[in-house]
Amino acid sequence: MDTIYKGDLATKAGRRNAWIDALFVDHAVLRILWTNFSTVKPGVLYRSNHPTPGNLAVFKRKVGIATVINLRGQAKNGSDALSRDAARRLGMDFYDMALESRGAPHRDRILRLAEILASMRRPALAHCKSGADRAGLASALFVMIQGGTTQEALRQLSWRYGHIRQSKTGILDAFFYMYRREAEGRKPFLDWVREDYHEDRLRAAFKAGALASFINDKILVRE
Repeated sequence: MDTIYKGDLATKAGRRNAWIDALFVDHAVLRILWTNFSTVKPGVLYRSNHPTPGNLAVFKRKVGIATVINLRGQAKNGSDALSRDAARRLGMDFYDMALESRGAPHRDRILRLAEILASMRRPALAHCKSGADRAGLASALFVMIQGGTTQEALRQLSWRYGHIRQSKTGILDAFFYMYRREAEGRKPFLDWVREDYHEDRLRAAFKAGALASFINDKILVRE
């Protein structure tokens, strides 16, 4: 079951339903104290797992978050509804920027994220569900767009955040390794993405470890 949320925050019963769905269906009960919050670049970009309304308020108070980048896309569950409502009440801009955790990064989505990062009110918070894979990808892309190296970008995809590169999510690492082999130091990152990157070539070349994928997908039940 993906959600029991009935799409109503206007009533007490509807809000209670949203919280039940968020806490127990979308596992927000695990994210109340563990936020996986980290700084990508001070005053510009931060990352976390899907914030509860209370944690979003804490992040605003501590670092002044002005923009939320939702890497899950429109999930239409309790967590999604509550975070959108909290962002509105806190005066934050809100972007839906869906990324995949187990697929080759899409060229058009990378370019759209680059546009958001260039025009957004700062600082921003990029979040997915657990803060491990899609948040890591967005943060690593930010590093590259800012002129960083693949070595620096890959630090955003690490065990520290719960990312398991030996599993299917390792295709995200493989994307940056592909750029390193083909163009780093010779062609700017976004030019390579626009002109040379092919998703199907990355998918064909990548092979995930069976055991790591089983742990990530079936035991940890990661999104």
